[in-house]
Amino acid sequence: MSTYHRIIERVFAERYRPGDIEVAFVRQDLVDAAEALGLPVPKNLGDVTYTFRSRRTFQKSVADTAPAGKQWSIRGTGQGTYKFRLVTVSRIVPNTALMTIKIPDATPEIVSAHAMSDEQALLAKIRYNRLIDIFLGVSAYSLQSHLRTTVRGIGQIEVDEIYVAVDSAGRQFVLPVQAKGGSDQLTVEQSEQDLLWCHERLPDLICRPILTQFAGSDLIAMFEVTMVDGEIRVVQERHYRLVPASDVTPEDLSRYRDSA
Repeated sequence: MSTYHRIIERVFAERYRPGDIEVAFVRQDLVDAAEALGLPVPKNLGDVTYTFRSRRTFQKSVADTAPAGKQWSIRGTGQGTYKFRLVTVSRIVPNTALMTIKIPDATPEIVSAHAMSDEQALLAKIRYNRLIDIFLGVSAYSLQSHLRTTVRGIGQIEVDEIYVAVDSAGRQFVLPVQAKGGSDQLTVEQSEQDLLWCHERLPDLICRPILTQFAGSDLIAMFEVTMVDGEIRVVQERHYRLVPASDVTPEDLSRYRDSA
């Protein structure tokens, strides 16, 4: 069992009582747990909670306390404060059975050659190929990237990129985008905090959170999500593969026409 798993297991065990649907804890609890177990205190305590939001699943001793159909997630509740919370879905995973749509790749080669990370490469490909416009059927414009801000009841958050958009009826939207590359996974907590930020800061615009990640070589999975009965639900999902224009065949075009 990893150091992070042992720390989280101890924090949860000390705080959880049968029947709880939320279990509050603070950053200092992570330090106390590490010291009690004789483990080195992680230099980046924030990475402990982030790991269980986006990279690893909870160990059996924690997961088995969740009732059928539910699972535990970790949510920030303020500066250095958190809670384990029971949810129906904690992570959003691409549907491997979904049809792939080929899009002529408009990414400048010099950008592809010098992308600094998977996340940055993904955001650049989305921007240069206007995938937000294609996915939602709107005219979208990048407003700001890597926004670090705060939300009441959560604390500090970071939004990978924010778009604003308008549709053919004149409706205006704010589109917070969360992107994941590598082994990181998309989580519902990110969308919840994005929705709260939109409602606090841009209440006159329609908020449509977008989640996206690489699902394979040049394959980009995109999700639009919303809040239903207090939980995040997927509105729509599309998979786009960026290819040379010559790779989009007449058969592809016929299939897309028939599926529209």
